[in-house]
Amino acid sequence: MLALTLLVAGCDIGSRVDTTREESQSPSAAELFDSGALRAIAYGGYRSATRAEVPSVDDIKEDLKILSGLGFKMIRTYNTQQYDETRRIFLAIEALQAEDPSFEMYVMLGVWIDCAGAGTDAPDHEGEDHEANQREVDAAIRFAKAYSDIVKVIAVGNEAMVRWAATYYVQPKVVLKWVRHFQTLKQAGEIESGVWVTSSDNFASWGGGEASYQTPTLNALILAVDFVSMHTYPFHDTHYNPAFWTDTSDEVRAKDPQAAVSAAMERAAVYAQNQYVSTKRYVSSVDPGKAIHIGETGWASLDNGFYGPDGSNAAGERQQQLYFELMIAWARAAGVVLVLFEAFDEPWKDAKNPAGSENHFGLIDGQNRAKRVLWAELDAGALHGLTRGGRPIVRSPAP
Repeated sequence: MLALTLLVAGCDIGSRVDTTREESQSPSAAELFDSGALRAIAYGGYRSATRAEVPSVDDIKEDLKILSGLGFKMIRTYNTQQYDETRRIFLAIEALQAEDPSFEMYVMLGVWIDCAGAGTDAPDHEGEDHEANQREVDAAIRFAKAYSDIVKVIAVGNEAMVRWAATYYVQPKVVLKWVRHFQTLKQAGEIESGVWVTSSDNFASWGGGEASYQTPTLNALILAVDFVSMHTYPFHDTHYNPAFWTDTSDEVRAKDPQAAVSAAMERAAVYAQNQYVSTKRYVSSVDPGKAIHIGETGWASLDNGFYGPDGSNAAGERQQQLYFELMIAWARAAGVVLVLFEAFDEPWKDAKNPAGSENHFGLIDGQNRAKRVLWAELDAGALHGLTRGGRPIVRSPAP
């Protein structure tokens, strides 16, 4: 089992001026990541079908108590400016630390990066939306300064270089520019020296796939980051590979459907691990010894389309459970940190289709039900006395 904005450029990030704990008590990113034991998870606290309804500080405190109860010590965020959630996350962590000085939760701070014309009918992938990106970067700098004991990683861009991000992707030169900017600030002492700077992107964007991504600019980026944060999603990839789901013999599937699911999930885990290996091979050819961790991987528990009853049937709570068990075991053995995707189901991601897979990657659903992957922890009392929206976490009804 799993062991586990609208903000304006001059926004107030709270009254905090200096960190609340002694710097020596706050571990560096290297100390957190190098053992491979860090438990990290992607977090978005949105509970409705629109991000216009930003979770309150109290909402976020509830969520962070749940994640801490499950053993997570780091959350990953995605932007600093588009909505007010990130600022409230820091306020929530600060409040929890004031209530309990032993409370630990660190942040991998996402900085959203867009191309010029992102989200329009004519995105310019050779340019960038400099004004929006500058706002994201400026806010990240303010957060990193004000919360130097909490911010441990700054991730420039989320799947910002992979070409299937057709509405917003940029060329590696844009990400490289901002990564170097943060590294310069570290060298000047304006940002804590123990913070790691990276970009969180698809394995192909890091050179682990087709050769067209393997460019001198990517090589410069690999040299510039403190570690490579790569994404791997066999859940998505295997939809386009029907043979993946039919590798188990008809006889096995007919006699023991559960065994067939287990075999498929073992293949899925190997698929993800092979993407890591191919990425590591390329990264090491550029920068031997460069650390590579998994910035995102996950599995959806429900879908009504490609992966649902009329599709591959890849979605499901048992599938999710098996995938995470296999990946966590592999990562621990390999000394790799996994950022699991994601903490809670977020219904805004596919608001027009509530049963769509994008809404169902969480470990806990929108009705406070812990999915199969968390049943052992729930039964062991890990979440005893904790609530979300004032209601306790209960078991999902999954078979």
